[in-house]
Amino acid sequence: MESKILVVEDDMTLLEMLEYNLSRQGYQVVTAKDGRSALTFARQEKPDLIVLDVMLPGIDGFEVCRILRKEFSFPILMLTARTEEVDKIVGLEMGADDYLTKPFSMRELLARVKALLRRVDLIREALNSENASATDLEESIPLLTFDNLEIDQNRREVRLNGEPLRLKPKEFDLILFLARHQGIALSRDLILERVWGWTYDGNSRTVDVHVRWLREKIEADPGNARRILTVRGIGYRFDG
Repeated sequence: MESKILVVEDDMTLLEMLEYNLSRQGYQVVTAKDGRSALTFARQEKPDLIVLDVMLPGIDGFEVCRILRKEFSFPILMLTARTEEVDKIVGLEMGADDYLTKPFSMRELLARVKALLRRVDLIREALNSENASATDLEESIPLLTFDNLEIDQNRREVRLNGEPLRLKPKEFDLILFLARHQGIALSRDLILERVWGWTYDGNSRTVDVHVRWLREKIEADPGNARRILTVRGIGYRFDG
């Protein structure tokens, strides 16, 4: 089945160019010209990926990304004419998976779209192999509960025995990603790509460090973990 891509861009020339080239690659393309329309179409169409411009009339791309990331887990590729590093950081912290600065080559954009969709397929295959069809990759449940551990996606808060934990942004992103795929062994590389994004320059050691920090906060005995388990030769599995 062809992947569906929502393209959000207020520059009509660029929008038409993106729609044409993505359609030629066999993707089903839905378009929006502003932030409010982007939110509406994302909720209605439930695309496999969004190509999202930052500078939009009304609600800008950063805010659209922040809102959608609370509701969905599909990849978001952000486009911007801005070159400042802080804008890139803001986009990634809002939940974007990749970031492309204008002007860009269409070949590079298509390559990044293909790579992001390939990661989605990897997760779907992992879920299917574990007969986890009840887990919907597209939508997320606002509150995930595992005995005395709660992950509140709307508040971006983790509570243990009812008490909020002080987590860094990436610690929250990591535990949320692991929890969404409870019982599935996820490789370090897949975790790194999905949580830190395409443009992150670090290595999988970053995942190990953040897992250690999380264990110190959510495990009764961090040295004998019961919630975030190490899967030898692969990565980690969240058992709740």
